[in-house]
Amino acid sequence: MHERLTLGAIAIATLAAGALHYAGAGAVVTFVVAGIALGGLAWAIGSGTEIVGGYYGPAITSVLQTTLGNLPELFVVLFALSAGEIVVAQFSIIGSLFANALLVLGLVIVAGSTVGERGLMRFGARLPNDTATLLLMAVFIIVLLGLSNSVGDRASHHAVAISIIGAVCLLGVYGAWLWSYLRMPAPTEAHDAAAGERAHSLRFGIGLLVASGAGAALVSDWFVAALDPAVRALGISKAFTGLVIVAIAGNAVENIVGVTLAAKGRSNFAVSLVKNSVSQIAVFLFPVLVLLSLFFDPSLTFVLDPIWIGALTITALAVWQITGDGEAALFEGLALVSLYVILATVAWYE
Repeated sequence: MHERLTLGAIAIATLAAGALHYAGAGAVVTFVVAGIALGGLAWAIGSGTEIVGGYYGPAITSVLQTTLGNLPELFVVLFALSAGEIVVAQFSIIGSLFANALLVLGLVIVAGSTVGERGLMRFGARLPNDTATLLLMAVFIIVLLGLSNSVGDRASHHAVAISIIGAVCLLGVYGAWLWSYLRMPAPTEAHDAAAGERAHSLRFGIGLLVASGAGAALVSDWFVAALDPAVRALGISKAFTGLVIVAIAGNAVENIVGVTLAAKGRSNFAVSLVKNSVSQIAVFLFPVLVLLSLFFDPSLTFVLDPIWIGALTITALAVWQITGDGEAALFEGLALVSLYVILATVAWYE
């Protein structure tokens, strides 16, 4: 009953966003309602992937959930690029990266350490270390292009070509890692969690995915259309919009599901969900969008301003240091959340 009410509320929010968009209502109202609908659709996509993944095992469940859970960000960025909103597109991607690696992971650690033995959340160290490797590889390309752009050397004039080659390399490494990850034996806890996700039929899960995915595509278009006038009316920067608002709305799946799993003591499953999302955004979603952006003008590249390059570097090191040993304490989760709050504050004043 609770799930039906939630899906009904999401459907109402989606229809309301569409009605406001086509009726030419105020940009701020449309922007807010579309953002709420986008977050709700992200939750629906997450529910659908849990149902479908429950029939295929925990590893596929986790990958499916992170892949399809990132659909809202994918659509938002594509529509932003088509509208020429390169700043929003770029900040939506790195915003999702920051939101997952700092805010969501921090909240998961807080929830997990609260119920963990001796105040510690324990989980397998292999995936966190794999994620750190993938994240550092993406940061390597971003740092190189950023430094090149800052000094204005000859390579800075070929940022698009270098980004294309970097994107292909990242996708190749991600594919190799994903193949080995899917063949790894899953923890018993994760297996039990996935086996329990069969309260609905496979047909229902697929139908929910199709409907929520289509809804996410439509709402993303309405959201981006209202974004520019809404940002001007509210007096907030596009950097803050992409880095915080779009990121939090688009990562509703990881926020809700990850924290819930951690609070139930399913540490491995919770961490795998968040970590898979971090690695996928860094070495799959970002590179794919760089390649897809070649059909738009201007194109998306890995070139970022120095302040965000520094933030990404510190984020990668902080995540590796905190989770690399397979355990985390309450203060470490709070530290990650605090880093995100500081980052959001800087974005607010940008």
